[in-house]
Amino acid sequence: MTDAAERRDRLPDQLAPNLRLVFVGTAASERSAATGHYYAHPGNRFWPTLHAIGLTPRLYQPHEFAALLDLGIGFTDLCKHGAGMDHIALKQGVDVDGFSAKMRRYRPRTIAFTSKKAASLFYGRPTSRITFGRQPERDDFPDVFVLASPSGAASGTWTLRPWLELAARVNA
Repeated sequence: MTDAAERRDRLPDQLAPNLRLVFVGTAASERSAATGHYYAHPGNRFWPTLHAIGLTPRLYQPHEFAALLDLGIGFTDLCKHGAGMDHIALKQGVDVDGFSAKMRRYRPRTIAFTSKKAASLFYGRPTSRITFGRQPERDDFPDVFVLASPSGAASGTWTLRPWLELAARVNA
């Protein structure tokens, strides 16, 4: 893969100082990498869930992800170079230190990992030791939540509960 193709395939960060919320994925799906839009697969619950829990005033579409900056919502991934299912995408590497530096620089009020896998990579713990919902506080980091993955591939572990908990905290 050429450098130009690699740059085209990964999703750009959507970050700004002092956002109220940043969603953090593991890596872009193949569909998201191809379109350049976060949570782009039609079977992904992300966009309908954001609206259903009251984080957005209307149902946004994946191509409108940049507009969420105006709502104080940003996006990033731990693996910026890979795409596809985790077992494939993560072969391209995970940059936890780079992610942490971005969060310290931009200082969002809340971070929400959109899967246990993303959180496990950040915390350096197996997914079996990661719980959904608000995580224990860290002195050097904002509020952290772990959400059930909205991916259609993770339907067996889907629960709205941590998403509702997140919305209650962010909208308070």
